[in-house]
Amino acid sequence: MAFEQWMVALGLVLVLEGVGPCLFPNKWRAYMMELSKQNQSVLQRIGGSLLVAGIVLLVIFS
Repeated sequence: MAFEQWMVALGLVLVLEGVGPCLFPNKWRAYMMELSKQNQSVLQRIGGSLLVAGIVLLVIFS
């Protein structure tokens, strides 16, 4: 994958990550507070699931 494609992908991630706090700051803050109260194992399971989903999408579409 070319460097430019990686930068486009990174830019898309940053745009998607910024939508919540930009458009819905109060809801985003409440969501982050609720997420911070979760057990470590729950957070690891969520993170692992997102990681696997991302890798699967990369493999399928690259």
